[in-house]
Parts: sequence; C-alpha cells; structure tokens
Amino acid sequence: MKHLSINIVIDAYLYKKDPDSSELGRKILTNSIELLNTLGFEDFTFKKLGLQIGSNESSVYRYFENKHMLLLYLLSWYWSWKEYKLVFATGMYMNSKDKLTTALDILLKKVEQDESFSYIDEVLLEKIVVAEGPKAYHIKDVDSENAKGYYKAYKRIVQRVSDMVMELNPSFEYPHMLVSTVIEGVLKQRYFSEHLPTLTDTSDKEDVIEFFYKNLVFKAITISG
Repeated sequence: MKHLSINIVIDAYLYKKDPDSSELGRKILTNSIELLNTLGFEDFTFKKLGLQIGSNESSVYRYFENKHMLLLYLLSWYWSWKEYKLVFATGMYMNSKDKLTTALDILLKKVEQDESFSYIDEVLLEKIVVAEGPKAYHIKDVDSENAKGYYKAYKRIVQRVSDMVMELNPSFEYPHMLVSTVIEGVLKQRYFSEHLPTLTDTSDKEDVIEFFYKNLVFKAITISG
C-alpha cells in the first residue's frame, strides 16, 4: 500500500530559508526541539544548536532570524499539525456533537509520535508548547507580530473548533472564549501537574484533563442552549 506524502506548510515570513527544504534544515528542527526541551528557551542559543548539529551557528541564521522566530516556527508547525489531524478526523462525521467530541479529543489528549514526520518529535514538541509556548506572544511586540500573521496557525484552529461549537449551538455567545480557554487551560494543567501539582487535580498517574474540559465545554453549550 502506498503511503500518502504529507507536508505541513508554514508561512514563509516565519523563516529566512524553508528548513523543510534541506537535510540541514530538518536537522536544525530535530535538534532545536531536543535542545529547547533540555535547556529551556532562555538558555537555548544558536551557538549551542550549531555545536549540537556539528555546524557553525551562522548556518542556523541562514534559516531563522533569531531564536524567537524559531520558536514561532515550531509553534506554528505544532498547531498546523494539530489542525491537519483535526480536519482529517472530523471530515467523516456528519453529527455536530460527534464532530466536536472528536475535535476535543485531538486538543485534549497527550500527543503520540506521528511516523509521517521522521524529523519532528511531536511528543517533545508538545512539551515545548506547554513550557515555552506563552513566551511567543507574552511580549511587547505581540500586536505588531499579530498584524504580520505570526499566530495565524493557532488562531485558525481556535476558529475551526469555534465553528463546531456554533454548529452544535448557534445561540452560544462565546465560542472563541470557550475554545481558547480550553486550549490554554489544557497547557497550563499539563504544566502544573509536572511542576506545581498543588494547583491542579491531575497527575502523571491519573490524567483527568480530558474528562474535565469535555464536561466544561458541553455543559457551557447546553446551559446556553
């Protein structure tokens, strides 16, 4: 059986040279995910990345202007990948509730390795989204970067799921608020469970995040209806 070739397309303004276009570029992505997960965004540098891939840091600068743009690229890749999975999974459903339930599954469940992309470790990438994601937009330049479309992938997936909420309950007044709260809440609860456990009721042994947020979504929609 022939496997489909899948390509996650990232907007060109997030990079100087498409890292998916060369072996070195894909090596940069693979190792940047590993290094960001190990060091954290603050201690991560292109010099350290260059040492890890056995190249000069100047080679990394040929692909990305700085580490902030690299982080934005990785976040955009993650949300675009989530969107691809969401669209593929919900395309078969005609029932609005089934469609929304499936979309929530994709947003709430911990990710598993996707063999379609050998150079991206989605499990590690999700850890980066959880730990480092807010640093991409909790910045002074957030308005100008938003105007340039830097957060488009994230906003796009929020819109898709918001549309599903409205399909189920057209009178619901706060679809974007609900969906973005769920997404941000999931990320925070994952972080709390690992680092600040007294702020949550979930843990590595018992993950109740999916149950909690699914109930939150459907109760909010039902009460409004």
